[in-house]
This record gives sequence, structure tokens and C-alpha cells, in this order.
Amino acid sequence: MAETTEILLDTTEVPITLEILFQDEYLVAVNKPAGMLVHRSWLDRHETQFVMQTLRDQIGQHVYPIHRLDRPTSGVLLFALDSETANLMCQRFENKQVQKSYLAVVRGYLRGEGCIDYPLKVKLDKIADKFSQADKAPQSAVTFYQELNTVEMPYPLGRYQTCRYSLVRLIPQTGRKHQLRRHMKHIFHPILGDTQYGDLHQNRLFAEKTNCSRLMLHAETLQFIHPKKQQMVKLTAPLETNWQSLMRQFGWFIA
Repeated sequence: MAETTEILLDTTEVPITLEILFQDEYLVAVNKPAGMLVHRSWLDRHETQFVMQTLRDQIGQHVYPIHRLDRPTSGVLLFALDSETANLMCQRFENKQVQKSYLAVVRGYLRGEGCIDYPLKVKLDKIADKFSQADKAPQSAVTFYQELNTVEMPYPLGRYQTCRYSLVRLIPQTGRKHQLRRHMKHIFHPILGDTQYGDLHQNRLFAEKTNCSRLMLHAETLQFIHPKKQQMVKLTAPLETNWQSLMRQFGWFIA
């Protein structure tokens, strides 16, 4: 009778080490990876790694969330190290005393600079917000944009033989849910890799040709007055390797 060998598969996940951009006795900021949830949520029960818990374990100290980034977005994410500082920083966000900028790759040529002033209706989650008021009036939403680079690539799609892309800097003046993604869709320049508001066919082609299948949105900078030291703090998150690879493919650079 032939012997049978039991093969045990190691399903243990490799711990993630977060890139710390800034840390003092009051605040800590990390470069959030794309695809990672900020904190544990019952809406994503199968996830096992979260920025908040990973950071806590990494620095051996409890952290307090101040703001959030969507799961597919990478970049600067700030936490407080005590509740008082967290409250002070949350007030700065609410009072628009924090400046943010993002980098995005969008479909088509988005030339020059401009302002998108387009109110957005509140986006409700079918489960988490099922008891919330669904008929609220649209809220003010303002985003400035700036052209950084453009490129035309020989990627045939439909009746076109090429695809055009733009690298833009987005500066939100308000903080509505999915504001940048919805504003880019509104002006017909959806962000590449956006599965909710983007162009499905463009996303597929872009991922196939560039080997970059993530949402091309990155929280580039965060600037504010330190709530305790009263000094200006400007945090900048380096681009992930897939972004860097894309920049080389397209011959792009950021001055």
C-alpha cells in the first residue's frame, strides 16, 4: 500500500512594515500602501492586516486616527499618539487648516490649471448607512487641478489607435466622500484603475500594458501647523514602486 504524505500549506501572512514619514511625541505619519484598510471594519471581515493595528504593533504604542484614505489610495496618513492631540488635529481638518495634495493619472489630456466646483450628493453605504437620511441636498465640493505631464501611447482601443493620459496634481478644498474620483469623472477625465467611477475598458487596457492595476491616486503631501509645537509641518510620501515604474515607462518626472 503506497504511503501518503500530508502537505501542510503555510497560510501565515508576511507582516507589513510601514514606512514612517514623521514621528515625534505627539504625531506619527506613514506612507499608506494601496489596498490596505486604515482600520478594522465589519464590512471587510476577511481582512487581517490594517494600517492602524500594524502601526501600533510596529511602534509599540496606541495610535489615534485623525483622517482616512480610501482603501485603494496610497500616501500620507496621519495619526496622533494621544487623545488630546487627536482632537486638536481633527479640529484643524474640520476648520480647513490642513492643506492636502494628491497625484493622479487620468484618462485624456487635462491641460493647464483649473477649479472644479461641483456639489456632491452624500454617498451612503447600503449597510453601514442604512438608517441615514438619503435625501440630503448636495454638499459643496471644490477641487483645484494642475497639469504636470501628458503622454500618448500606442495602445489601440475601440476606434482609436492610441490612448492619452495625464499626470495631474489635485488639491481638494473640501473633504467629501470619493470627492477626487467623482470630480474627475464629472469632467470626463476618470482616474485610471478606478473600478467604481472609471472606464472599465480603459482600466483593463491600462493594467495590461503598464502592469499597473491599482487606483492611480496617491496622497502626495499633507501640510499643517503642529498642534503642540506651533511649527509648520509638511509631509511628503514617496511614490510606490508601481508608480515609479509607470513614470519611467511614460517618461514622466515631477519638478
